[in-house]
Amino acid sequence: MMKTKVIFLCLALIFSGMQVFAQLSKAEKKEWKKKAKEYSKNPAELKSLIESKQAAETESSSLKEQVGTLNSQISDKNAKISDLEDQISKMRSDLTSTKAELAQLKEAPPAAVVNPMDFSKGVIFKVQIGAFKNKDLAKYFDNNPNFGGEATEKGEQRYTIGVFRDYWEADKFKKYMREMGVKDAWIVPFKDGQRVEIKDVLEGVLAEKAENSQGGK
Repeated sequence: MMKTKVIFLCLALIFSGMQVFAQLSKAEKKEWKKKAKEYSKNPAELKSLIESKQAAETESSSLKEQVGTLNSQISDKNAKISDLEDQISKMRSDLTSTKAELAQLKEAPPAAVVNPMDFSKGVIFKVQIGAFKNKDLAKYFDNNPNFGGEATEKGEQRYTIGVFRDYWEADKFKKYMREMGVKDAWIVPFKDGQRVEIKDVLEGVLAEKAENSQGGK
């Protein structure tokens, strides 16, 4: 029975390899016929050979699957690497842009924003209405930025009315005060809370006037 199975197995192998066998030379055909006879006499060796072939095919199939899995993993990793490279490139671009902005800010820092209600900063104009020795109106200064005063070296108190960012508005108010009878009304400038000479802020006043004249055209 075993011999019959081996013969059928040999026939199956011979049939499956007919196309390859047909391409062999005469010498190769003779050699393989001789080997076929030997295998028919030694079925255990043939069985071992077939099992080795099947094991090799199984291992080859498993290796192919592993290679496919590795290729898929490599493809995923390559995609992640590409995405990380894009992110790094964008971060470098953002960093370069930020450095350029910082360098520009160092060269030309933005002008400080002056709070229009904070009269301790920037240039303002007040209208002085007089200087008196025996009149103390300090109690009216509190919580009233439009009314103020300061002592002089001579012991006088100089009083002002109004607070203006615009010189020409202050000049208009000065004229109103003179029309009302305050003949000594005149404009006094302050810069960052300190009284200064009009010549110290004249350039800014003239520039503002020129800008307003251009804007009105």
